[in-house]
Amino acid sequence: MSRETKGTRATHEALPPGMREAVDDFAAHLAGVRNRSAHTVRAYVGDVVSMLDHAHRMGCADLPELDLSVLRSWLAKQRTTGAARTSLARRAASARTFSAWAHRCGLLPADVAGALASPRAHRDLPTVLRADQAAALVEAPGRLAAPGPTPPTRDEPRSASPAEDDSGSASPASPEPSRTPDGAAEAVLLRDRALLELLYGTGVRISEACGLDVADVDHARRVVRVFGKGGRERAVPYGVPAQRALDEWLRHGRPALTAPRSRDALLLGARGGRLNPTTARRIVGGYAQAAGLPPVSPHGLRHSAATHLLEGGADLRAVQELLGHSSLASTQIYTHVSVERLRAAYRQAHPRA
Repeated sequence: MSRETKGTRATHEALPPGMREAVDDFAAHLAGVRNRSAHTVRAYVGDVVSMLDHAHRMGCADLPELDLSVLRSWLAKQRTTGAARTSLARRAASARTFSAWAHRCGLLPADVAGALASPRAHRDLPTVLRADQAAALVEAPGRLAAPGPTPPTRDEPRSASPAEDDSGSASPASPEPSRTPDGAAEAVLLRDRALLELLYGTGVRISEACGLDVADVDHARRVVRVFGKGGRERAVPYGVPAQRALDEWLRHGRPALTAPRSRDALLLGARGGRLNPTTARRIVGGYAQAAGLPPVSPHGLRHSAATHLLEGGADLRAVQELLGHSSLASTQIYTHVSVERLRAAYRQAHPRA
């Protein structure tokens, strides 16, 4: 339970012993058997603790007394307190996952949440860049590296905890003067170009990009080996621009930033640690702002890559494989994006629109 928030941990400790043990075993199952990320385990456990706390307050002395009416009451209470549809859908999914697991383990006489309905989560169409905007974003570090004034750069403040990764960043939107040596500043620009080309060229998640090691890049075949959600491995191709950016980074950028703590990490921070996702998100947002583009995140680049692939004629199944989606339904949202863009172009251009 060390990964949970203080509030969740306190609620967990207030549960009856049988419920506490079930929650702990469920968390171990998610992490060890289902290979879920720490973030996912925290979210699921937090939902289950909230559900069992509600059941306990309604008079359930132990887990076998849990029934469907209690679960419906729990969701109804969540709704009255203002929980969003997406939150309600996730919490219902957590309850169903826990119930099915507990029934298989003999902790529940039946899968009580099997019939638990939840509101369909509203899915907004993702914001995507046009192809020319995406090109302007990934080329922004190269323009900053052109002859002219040195772009302002900034290192992340040092963490109060030495165990935290203090990987720095070059932020083109930062008003602070550069405190990074010239060689390191050039290396950071090469790193930023490689990061942006990699994100857009492969459509990988930001956590996947930051988790890459040098050995995960197959230069001969132009493929990166990615470990996605649930530890699933996949091979993702990348193009010539990303190859050039990676080559420049590995030959001239990474050696300038390498430190004992770097180990095998592909992308490094300004002080040699593995680049962390928070810093990477700030890098992407900073270059988008510097290039005069709409606000965009690394996930926005992933959306853009998927949409441009489909608009270029890529097969939906192939895009699913590239993105690492376990369900085709997750990929199909990008077909709606393409249709909406087509409809907008039609309304703008067709005289009978």
